Amino acid sequence: MNVRTTLVGGAALLLSAALAGPAGAAAGPTRPGSDHSATRKAVEAAVEAGVPGATATTKDARGSWSTTAGVGDLRMGTPRSAADRYRVASITKTFVSTVLLQLEAEGRLSLDDTVDRWLPGVVRGHGHDGRRITLRQLLNHTSGIYNYTSDDDFVRAYFLKDGFFRHRYDTLTPRDLVAIALRHEPAFAPGTSWEYSNTNYVVAGMVIEKVTGRPYATEIRHRIIGPLHLTATSVPGTRVTVPRPSSRAYSKLAPTAEGPTYDVTTLNPSLAYSAGEMISDSADLDRFYSALLRGRLLPAKQLTEMKTTVRAVGIPHTGYGLGLMDTQLSCGVHVWGHSGGIQGSISFAVTTADGRRSLAFNFNGDWAGGMAAVLEAEFCGETGATPGSASSSVPKGLRYRTAHRARELLGGGKGN
Repeated sequence: MNVRTTLVGGAALLLSAALAGPAGAAAGPTRPGSDHSATRKAVEAAVEAGVPGATATTKDARGSWSTTAGVGDLRMGTPRSAADRYRVASITKTFVSTVLLQLEAEGRLSLDDTVDRWLPGVVRGHGHDGRRITLRQLLNHTSGIYNYTSDDDFVRAYFLKDGFFRHRYDTLTPRDLVAIALRHEPAFAPGTSWEYSNTNYVVAGMVIEKVTGRPYATEIRHRIIGPLHLTATSVPGTRVTVPRPSSRAYSKLAPTAEGPTYDVTTLNPSLAYSAGEMISDSADLDRFYSALLRGRLLPAKQLTEMKTTVRAVGIPHTGYGLGLMDTQLSCGVHVWGHSGGIQGSISFAVTTADGRRSLAFNFNGDWAGGMAAVLEAEFCGETGATPGSASSSVPKGLRYRTAHRARELLGGGKGN
């Protein structure tokens, strides 16, 4: 799902993360917050701060535990469910990076290959040059490629009210999205800085298709969703609905948190493509990140590459690896994962470095709530961030809230 404002992903396609009474659970290990009471309070506080509803699930050696708060449908008053499927936005990026790293392990590409080797001439214009950008730089956001979800026309067309209702069902191709980015100059020369760009992962998805001869979605299904039995996870393409069970999704479709609330549940996710189109539920996301960090999806060499981070400029206490964020919480615990935001849905999914304690949660409104507070509560046993702090949707991409909110969404620790 940053006005500039945020959208999925981690700060802005983000389209720049959600949680109704306790759903049940096994006790966690003996440590602060092991009874999850702080987590439940943080989830409830997000709803008190204005989020329509939220759902969260944790998993550790002693089992799974879930909690929900608020409603999944403002009109009907039905509660959120622990089984809800939702748009995960930029969490998609970890799946995409995992596939590229698997291809590297198979000797089918190198992360030091240039973009131009696989997509000749595709990234060229206004100072962009795919001959100087490597696949690794795409994955860790050091390419400098302009973030297409920061384009003013794109924001007006897909994240503000009049444009959204006119264009919500448009189909956009990956080349359409790249073309938007190429209307602008690069953010910086390749490898000289860091800035979150959804365009990086659109290009990464195109590379997967070029290398394998199959759509990136097919590779994710074959390599990750199937083997891990992620039965609630899907790559929708141009399908505008969210599979059931699911809740409605809500947005202000404005640069502020004031004003009317709109139902934005149905939309064509091609506007996010491989930067943020996927759908999942909290249990599947826990399973995915746990399996990833425990080495079930990547050989040790590639997992080490994925966990090699650069400083995420502007996001406190956070390093960005290859589609994977390392966030240090106030108690010193490091959690690995990603955030995501798209219209009406903001999410976070993380696990500990050993993959043994995981948390995934979602808010079905994109204008309020404290995502950092939920992370702090689960892993540190306290609510850390101010419960009412904003948490938008995606890493610098579809922005339509504030840069501060975008940074928090991106996984910037306490974020306050």
